[in-house]
Amino acid sequence: MKTLAAKTVAAFLLSSSPYLSTSVPRIFLALFLLSASGCAGYQLGNRSLYPSDIRTVYVPMFESDSFRPFLGERLTEAVCKEIELRTPYKVVSSPNADSVLSGRIGNDTKRVIVENEFDDAREVELNLQVQVTWADRKGGLIQQGTMPVASAVADLGQSAELVPEYGESVATAQQRAIERLAEQIVSLMEMPW
Repeated sequence: MKTLAAKTVAAFLLSSSPYLSTSVPRIFLALFLLSASGCAGYQLGNRSLYPSDIRTVYVPMFESDSFRPFLGERLTEAVCKEIELRTPYKVVSSPNADSVLSGRIGNDTKRVIVENEFDDAREVELNLQVQVTWADRKGGLIQQGTMPVASAVADLGQSAELVPEYGESVATAQQRAIERLAEQIVSLMEMPW
C-alpha cells in the first residue's frame, strides 16, 4: 500500500511543472518515488524485534549455586530493568504472565591473571555462568518468527576484570558482569533476522 504522501508527490510531478521540461523524466521520477515508498511497511522501534503475541513476562528470582551472597537477586533485578528498558514487554509479579523467564547461576569463579613479586593480585578475572529458560505460560516453546526458541536451557557466560590498584573491588566487577549478562539474556528474547 503506497502512502498518501508518495501519491501526492507523484501526482504533482505528473502534472505540468516548469522544473521538468519533458514528460519522460517526470514519468520515471514518479515511478521511482512510488516504488521507493514500498518500503513504508517497515516498522521502526523495538516492537518489531520481539514476538507480538507476548505482552507480559514473569521473572522469578534467579537461583544461585554460588556461595557468594545475593548474586541471584542482583541478576534478577538487572534482568527486570533491562526488559523494561529495551523491550515492549511489561515485567509482572504474577506467574500467570504470557511468558516466564527463569534462570540459575550455575558457576562463578575468580582467578588471578597478574601477580606481583609478593603474590598480590594485580588483575583478577571473575566469571559467571548462567542457564536461562524462556517459556510460555504452559511451559511450551516460544515461537519467534519461523524459528522456535526451545524452552530448553540456554547457557550464557560473562566475565569481568578488576584491578585492585585502581580501587576496583570484587563487588564492582560482579556488578559489571551481572549487567552484561542481563543484556545478553534480554538479547535472547529478540526474534531472529
